[in-house]
This record gives sequence, C-alpha cells and structure tokens, in this order.
Amino acid sequence: MTEKKHKTGLAAQMMYGMAEFFNGGAFVIIGSFFTAFLIKAMGMSPALAGTVPLIGHIWDAVTDPMMGNITDRTQSRMGPKRFYMLIGAFATAVTFVTLWIPFSTRSTAAMFIFYVIMYCLFSTGSTILMVPYNGLLPDMIDDYAVRSKFSNVRMIWSTLGSMVCGVVPTLLITDPTKASMYLKCCLIFGVLFLITCLITVAGTWEKQHAPVKSRLADSFDHAGSVFRNRSFRLFIGIYLTGQCGTDFVTGMAVYYVDDVINGYGNHYFTYLMAAIILSQLIGMLIWGPVMAKTSKRTTILIGAPIRIVSTLLLIPFSHEGASIIPILVLACGIGIGNAATLTSIFAIMADMADVDELVTGVHRPGVVSGMSTFARKISSGLSSWLIGVLLSAIGYSEKIANAGGRQSIVTQHGIALIFILMPVILCIMLFIFGYRFPMTEKEFNVVKREISRRKGEDSSETSYEEKVICERVTGISFDKLWDHANEWVGRKL
Repeated sequence: MTEKKHKTGLAAQMMYGMAEFFNGGAFVIIGSFFTAFLIKAMGMSPALAGTVPLIGHIWDAVTDPMMGNITDRTQSRMGPKRFYMLIGAFATAVTFVTLWIPFSTRSTAAMFIFYVIMYCLFSTGSTILMVPYNGLLPDMIDDYAVRSKFSNVRMIWSTLGSMVCGVVPTLLITDPTKASMYLKCCLIFGVLFLITCLITVAGTWEKQHAPVKSRLADSFDHAGSVFRNRSFRLFIGIYLTGQCGTDFVTGMAVYYVDDVINGYGNHYFTYLMAAIILSQLIGMLIWGPVMAKTSKRTTILIGAPIRIVSTLLLIPFSHEGASIIPILVLACGIGIGNAATLTSIFAIMADMADVDELVTGVHRPGVVSGMSTFARKISSGLSSWLIGVLLSAIGYSEKIANAGGRQSIVTQHGIALIFILMPVILCIMLFIFGYRFPMTEKEFNVVKREISRRKGEDSSETSYEEKVICERVTGISFDKLWDHANEWVGRKL
C-alpha cells in the first residue's frame, strides 16, 4: 500500500509545532511559580515544596517507559501516536488546572500528600500527550533537513509558549501570596493548552507501521536498552544539562527579582522574563538557518558559551538597587544562547529513533521518545528539588516569604549565587556533551542507508568508512547491529 504524500510546507510545520506551546509553556509556569505557590501562598517549607515535583517525575520513571511501549504496540486508523495525543490533550489540560487548587490545612503532611497526588496526575496526563508527540516526527518525515525545519518551527512554538506563559502570569499574579490568583491564571492556560494540542492532532499524520510485539511487562527492559546507543546516551546528557540550565533560570528568577534586587513590585520580573523569552524567539529565527547549513551540534557549541558568559556577567548587578537595564541586556544574551541550544536538542531528538532501529532492528520510536520525555521531566523535577534544597540550605524562610518580608542579606547573596552558578555549571557540561556528540547530516544519511540495506531495500555494499561511522554513532560493533536481542538490557554485546 502506497503511503499518501503530505505537504511539508510552513502550514504543516506550524500545525505540527503547536502542541509544543504546552511543553514550552506549562513547565515555565510550573518552574517559575509552582514552588512559589507552595511556599509563598500555601506556607509549605522550601525543601518539601521542591520535593513535590521530584516525586511526580520519579513517578514518570514508571509511566513514560510504559507509555512508549503502549504506543509502539498500538494500531489505530488515525495512527497510534495521534490517538494517544488526543486523549492526552484533555487529560493534560484538566490535571494542569488541578495542580493549583488551594488546599489549606494545618497538617503539613496532608498538604504535601495532596500536592504530590495532584502532580502525579498531571505527570501522567502529560506522559499520555508528550511521549507519542516526541515520537511523531520520525514517522512523519524521513529527510534530515526537512526534519530540522519541522523541529525549528516546533521550538518557535515552544518559545512562544515560554513567552506567553513567562510574561502573562506575572501580570495576572500580582500578589504571590494569594493562592486564588494562581488558580485563575492557570485555568486560562489549561484551555489554551487544550486548543493548541487538538490543532496538532488534526494537522499531522503518521506512517503506518506494524505494531511491535512485546509485553507491557517488557516496558522497562526495552526502555533501558535504548542506552546501549552511544548517540542516545550523549543526547540525554545534552537534554538534561540544557533543560536543567534553563529550568534553573526560570525557577530561580522570581526569587532573584523579589529577594535579591527587590523589584517584583516594579514589574522587574515581567521585564526579565520578557527579555529572556523575546530574545529566545528572535534567536530561533537566527539559529534555525545556521543549524540547517552546519549541523545540529554546531549551535550547541555556539549557544552554550553565550549562555555561560551572559550569566556570569550578572554577578556585579546582583544586589538591591542595581540598575535593571544591564540585567535585561544580559538576559537577552541568555535568551539568544538558549535559542541556539534548544533548537539543537529537539532536532537531535527526532533522529534518535533511527539510530535505535539500526541497533535493534525494530522500529520503536515510542520507546525512544518515552525515555526522552522522561529525561525532560526528570530535568524539571530535579531542578525544582535542587532549588528547594538549596533555598533551605541558605536559610530561606517560608514564614518571612508568606508575610511578604525581606530575607536576610546572607540569604539574598545565596539566591544570587544559585541563580548564576548552577546554570553556568550545567552549560559547561552541555558544551562537553555537545562536543562529543557524533552525528551530523553525513552520519545520519549513513545510518538511514544502512537501515535500508538491512531491510533489503538497498543492494549496495557497505563501505569501510560507513562501517566505522555506524560503529562511532552507535558505540556497537558493526557485526552486532540490527539484532533484536539488543532490545533487552541483560544481553552482553
């Protein structure tokens, strides 16, 4: 049966990317406001508040691999990924809103358990949506350059989501100690997330593949086996460090503005988030063509140093009474650097299913995207947890915060150091992983050609150079590629 040809122009790219409005926006709201909601509005301690998202993302270690396996095992007329995205769109919208329900009680334990349950429900909803979405592009597009265009538009939507969700809540949540403001704000965004995700479901397609024959009980073994792939291991390093660095900036920004430079009441937080996100949007338009003409790793090697330098230069301006102008200029540098690294991350993700197929001989984008999605969520959870732990370590008082008071000078200096040094450390690690990443368009084309040979669709002989490339990309001996036994963690190579 011949697959229907689909248009891959700007309209198709826009509809494909719209679901990323949720992924780019929801985690900005959560990263910027959720711990602040728990600490400043609900009176929870920083350590406990930071632990709530972490537990939610530990739960993802169960649901994401299972969802990846379920997606690959499913057959649907509309395509299994789009089918689950349809369900996930509604589940995510509802559970995102329930995160912000005020639950006032004298029992700290009861409050903690309530928000852990709410976060786990939200994580499950986003798993149903994002695991199939992250695995959709490999089943839509085969061409390396066209995939890059779709990924770049997806990241533009991510940045639009970050921009709207980073700025609008600062205008709606005028008093961070009022719980009702958070709920009203996030009810609006829950509706927006639902609409954009449904447009993606309606405007995309996927090639039909025979469902993978595996048991649900095999989900974790299969998920673990993707780490046999050297490129995937380095990609996860890129993903975790790149996203954690960004999450630290958004997660600490409210404390930096409110407690260090004392400018929340002057709308400095709105200005800061707007500067980062608007410059990030402009950066997407710049780095997309650069990536297309060079490689998906090149923009990482450019963007990470920009992020490092711009962040370090904030040090002399990180005190009460500092001028907001140089801070905003440097925030623009951070946004430009973010654009370069984030553009690469999602473009690389689309290619990981092909490398995995060369290793295992099985087309399983769901399993690969399940682990990629888990990496994104665990980066968010770890960031929130670390922020909570570090705030407690520097003496941050939730009682002072809830009363609208000023933290001590020592705590203010500690907040500035966390806001600056943690993203710098993570960006250094990001640069190292990006430098070691082995795939460009040349290597991608070799991988696709070798898959065609293994399927009997290409009768040419594999050259010595191509064998070396396959081994460098996968980290596995050429004679041990395309082996179904590589789907299992326990098999020795």
